[in-house]
Amino acid sequence: MEKTTADPGKRLYASAIVVLIVGLCSAVLIFLAAGDDEDIAGAYQIVVVDGKAYPIAPGESKAYVRDLQRFGGKAAVLFDEFNRWFAGLWRGKSLAVTVGWISVFLSLGLFLFAYWLSPGRNPDVRDPGGRDGSG
Repeated sequence: MEKTTADPGKRLYASAIVVLIVGLCSAVLIFLAAGDDEDIAGAYQIVVVDGKAYPIAPGESKAYVRDLQRFGGKAAVLFDEFNRWFAGLWRGKSLAVTVGWISVFLSLGLFLFAYWLSPGRNPDVRDPGGRDGSG
């Protein structure tokens, strides 16, 4: 019995398509199910203006930013802003966008890797039967 070897590129192309379809479908489902509710719990401050209470995120409070800069410098303020932005990518509708982009990039990576593995991609490799015209 001869053992046939399947082209690994074909399986990777199929995997790239599956990753893309599953990832984008998941992103759409997350987008439809998620709300844009802000997380009001935790480190939010409550500011009362004219008898009405407003929640303010610590990053939007001038006192918080001033204290953070005083104790950690401008780098601490930048790191805090980056940390809040990165944490925001994993909540609500932003999570759906993040999942969509991750699936697109992962699928593209699999597709390019499959292209790199495909047999006939390298023009420097000669055909063993001499059918490439090189004599």
